[in-house]
Amino acid sequence: MASHTADNNEKTNWGALTVLTSLFFIWGFITCLNDILIPHLKAVFTLNYAQAMLIQFCFFMAYFVVSVPSSYLIKKINYQGGIIAGLAVAGVGCLLFYPAASTRSYPLFLTAFFVLASGITLLQVAANPYVTVLGSAETASSRLTLTQAFNSLGTTIAPYFGALFILNTAVKTVEEIKQLGTEELSIYQACQAAAVQQPYLVLAALLFFVAIIFTLIKLPKITNATTQLADTDNTHHSALSYKHLLLGAIAIFVYVGGEVSIGSFLISFLSEPTVAHLDAQQAGKYVSFYWGGAMVGRFVGFAVMQKIHASKALIFNAVVAALLVLLTILSSGQLAMWAILAVGLFNSIMFPTIFSLALRGLGQYTEQGSGILCAAIVGGAILPVVQGLCADVIGIQYAFFIPLLCYCYIAYYGWFVHKTVIES
Repeated sequence: MASHTADNNEKTNWGALTVLTSLFFIWGFITCLNDILIPHLKAVFTLNYAQAMLIQFCFFMAYFVVSVPSSYLIKKINYQGGIIAGLAVAGVGCLLFYPAASTRSYPLFLTAFFVLASGITLLQVAANPYVTVLGSAETASSRLTLTQAFNSLGTTIAPYFGALFILNTAVKTVEEIKQLGTEELSIYQACQAAAVQQPYLVLAALLFFVAIIFTLIKLPKITNATTQLADTDNTHHSALSYKHLLLGAIAIFVYVGGEVSIGSFLISFLSEPTVAHLDAQQAGKYVSFYWGGAMVGRFVGFAVMQKIHASKALIFNAVVAALLVLLTILSSGQLAMWAILAVGLFNSIMFPTIFSLALRGLGQYTEQGSGILCAAIVGGAILPVVQGLCADVIGIQYAFFIPLLCYCYIAYYGWFVHKTVIES
């Protein structure tokens, strides 16, 4: 009888996991569209690199502002309620792109990015820890890596989709825009606006539709979210008292910052004459290789981490990613292009692995820990701007030293967790 109940619970958990993967796909798709919009809006509003990176700043700043409040909200309305609320808020954010494009207002675009990201933040705070407890603690990293693989499927498709529908009209240079007459400029800007409006209206409809679905289905209720990961020594009084969580939050900060920095600069980097000299639409399609590598790596990581401990896999991937970025900085042409694109493959397991290792043993503080980790995603807001400032001064290629430092720290965190948490 007990075995039959366990089998039913396992089937229920896998059913819930299957449904949750759709969320990971959706927010991966939406987040990666930023990489397409950055060069698009940079040209339309004649921005420098640092100003263009305000898109990522506003998007990822939402994680810092909204994450911890989201963890308290989820305690009140449960995981499923948090997912529904997150989808609804993200849908509203997508709708704001319509008036932003109509009025051609960069501040309104930035507001839309913030609202959209607030909804995605709420989704992440609810879904990531929920996945970690839908099974044993030992396979939590593997399980979260599997769902993150579908997140990467979204990030792989998004650049190609965005290149076709948003970058389908050639973006004019600053000099070309200055030469346009009043009527020509109005027609050009209206065309660029329409390219943004339609895709985001479709995304808004999709988000509201999925929210309705989640109101109709029943997910397993987990009242004590972390019986699987319970703290056994009872010496901790908050999530902040766990050193591996705090260092894990820094690791999430630099990982997301490094990954987003690379993705944000790929189109501009691949357009460089000394690298690949591609136009924006061609370069946009190549971005899919970066995110596609992460997808492949996560499916492989799901299987490999059934056999190899997550901390060891994290160390290996971080070291290889650092070497690839270093090669990108020191080389040129096709070698530099494929080296930076290959980083995506080794990014693959980092986020889910850091996330699950940092939550290990938090017990009743897991929701709070999840909020702290999601707040650390603000690295995606800060580091791309820092890299943008560096690119304006020392050039786009040498500015990649920012993600290089990020991967060095991640390798250290993998070693720290293995020595102090896993082996102790």
